Order: sequence, then C-alpha cells, then structure tokens
Amino acid sequence: MKYRIVTVFVSVLFLCFQVTASAVAKQEVSAVRIGLHADKTRFVLELKEKPETRIFFLSKPNRLVIDMPEVDWTAKSRKNRKTGLIENYRYGLFRQGTSRIVLDLSAPVKILRKVTLPPSEGKPYRFFIDIQRTNKESFQQAVLQSRKKQIKTTPSITLQAPKPSDDRKLTVVIDAGHGGIDPGAIGQSGFYEKIVTLAVAKKLHAKLKKNSKYHPVLTRSKDIFLSLRERVQFARNSEADLFISIHADSIGRPDIRGATVYTLSETASDDEAAALAKINNKSDVIAGVDLIEQDDTVQGILIDLAQRETMNFSVKFAKLLIPEFVRSGMRVGSRSHRFAGFRVLKAPDVPSVLVELGYLSNRKDEKILKSKSGQIKLANSIANAVDKYFSKH
Repeated sequence: MKYRIVTVFVSVLFLCFQVTASAVAKQEVSAVRIGLHADKTRFVLELKEKPETRIFFLSKPNRLVIDMPEVDWTAKSRKNRKTGLIENYRYGLFRQGTSRIVLDLSAPVKILRKVTLPPSEGKPYRFFIDIQRTNKESFQQAVLQSRKKQIKTTPSITLQAPKPSDDRKLTVVIDAGHGGIDPGAIGQSGFYEKIVTLAVAKKLHAKLKKNSKYHPVLTRSKDIFLSLRERVQFARNSEADLFISIHADSIGRPDIRGATVYTLSETASDDEAAALAKINNKSDVIAGVDLIEQDDTVQGILIDLAQRETMNFSVKFAKLLIPEFVRSGMRVGSRSHRFAGFRVLKAPDVPSVLVELGYLSNRKDEKILKSKSGQIKLANSIANAVDKYFSKH
C-alpha cells in the first residue's frame, strides 16, 4: 500500500515537472529560409513549438513585421538575405517577452497566405508566409489597417529610472546604443556594436556607483531594443544631470580610427558627422518602429533658450572628455569633437553627448573595443570627465 502511494506521488511530481518545464520552455527558431517562386516570395521559419504570431505592415520604408513571444535564435545567419521581394531581414529581442522579425521589402506587397505546418518527417513546426507584389494604394491601406490594430493591442511603455534615495546625488544616465533587433555597426570580425556599447556602459555604471555623490542609471542593462524617443524620455523622466550615449562607429575606410565626441547642433560640423547622425537616427526604422506614431517631443526645441543653454553644457563636457581619452593612451579622431542632429541628444533640459568609442571598421580599434582592458580604460576616461565636469559646473 505504501509502495503504491509513493508511486502515485512520484508520478504526480513527474507530471507537474513536465507541465512546469513545458510552461517555461522558451520558443526556439532553428532555421530561416526564403523561397523564390514565379508569382510570390516565401519566408519560412522552423520552430520548436507551435508559433503565435502578430503580423503588420509599415511604410517609409516598406516593411513587414512579425512579432512573437520571446524566442531563442539558433538559426544560422544567411549571408545573402536578398531574395525576391525581400531586400533584407533581421531578428532579435524587441521588448521583454517579445521577439521581432523585420522584412525590408523591395516593393509594396500583400499577404497571399500564412500557414503553420505541424512536425512531420523529422521536421519541426514550420511557419511560412507568402507575399506577392501589389500596388501602392493597396499596400498603404494595409499599413493603415495595421496601425489601427497596433493602437488597440500595443501597450504604452513608460521607462522610468529609479530615483536616488538622496536628492543631492547627481543623476548620470548612461545609454548603451542600439540593442536587441538593432545590432548597430558590425566590425571586421563580425563583432556587434550593441555588445561593446553595453559592456562599456556597465563598466562606467560600476565605476560611478562607487562614488557616493552619483546616481548612475543604465537605459538598458541587457540586449534589448529601445526606441530613440524612449531613450530621450528616459533621461527626462530620470531628471538627469547628464546623459551619455555610448556608440562605436563604422565607416568605409578601414584606416581611420580613434574616439570622437558628438554634441547636438542644427547643422552638422562636416559630411561624416551628418552621415553618422543619419545612420544612428535610423535605429527605429531598423527595429520596425512606426515613425508616424512617434510623438516628436523635440519639435521646435532647438530655437528654445533653455535648449541652447543645455547645448552649451554638453559642449563643455565634450571638451573635458577628449583629453581624458588622450591621457589614458586611447586614440582620438583628427576632429575629436563634432556635432550633428542626433535625435538621441535632443532632451531639451539634459546636457547630452554621444561618444563614439572608436571605429569597428578599423582592426586596431576593434581589438581594443573587444578587450576587457580596453573597455575599462574607456569607461574610466568617461568617469574622470564626469568628475571634472561636475566639479566645475
């Protein structure tokens, strides 16, 4: 009798374990394929579990977005992603609990069908979507329909940093550029900008945390996407005394290297600064954000006197940071302080700088940026500049 009770008890425990394991098991995408047919382009995902998907269209540029509960991406990355009506695609974490795939489209399209096939013949679940070229009017109508559904189903997210326990502390918001579905620049060895920015941001946070007069806050502490508007709003909600956005550049010339500090201006200091601002300002497009629905809180700010004063303080911090990079032995660019219209720097009441740590397109810079010692040097240089800035202002 005791044996039977124990057996039943163990069986129930095992069943509970299976149910619990199934509940917490994360979805997995093991393969991604694109098929080209005479009248359509097919996008295929192979998945461990039956997928739940939410699909919508975006325009300017034309994109098709597939959202699903957070997944592990074990699929091998395709080198050539341009096939049929699909110019390119990318995937990654968009929000906590939500993964996203963005298809860049070469023309307006419509969905012919979307199908989920059950496992068979050794294959896992397969989800595919067939798209076909359509006219601009039909596509725009689909975009409008998508937008209505998005408004109904997408919760509003307000990023709020924790307030310091001591009001006298100085709040420094450290923004690791890119993240999640947006990898940023890609280095010579395939190293992602979003990885180095987060690594240096965390080291800077740890360094400032040791000083009791600072309240350092990270906009992101993991590999997740944040829109440019959210980053700006985060700084404002935190009542930040200083906002530092960390990046790592990449350009077509592998011989150029060195750190550069950017501040906000209505006009760019040079063509390279303008081009870099244009690239960074496209982060929301890359991640499949509907720009029409974005509330542009910075419209008209540049003519405001408060913004002008904020920009002056930003420049003062930039001029203190560049010598710190030099003192640490890190290389700086030939024009180490530049300015352009970076959207992420447009908080009207927060002194803000964008720090390009170096060029991932240069092998020497990439080696430094990938190394722990190089990251520590860069973080320490920024921390030293923060000390000097607040001691003077």
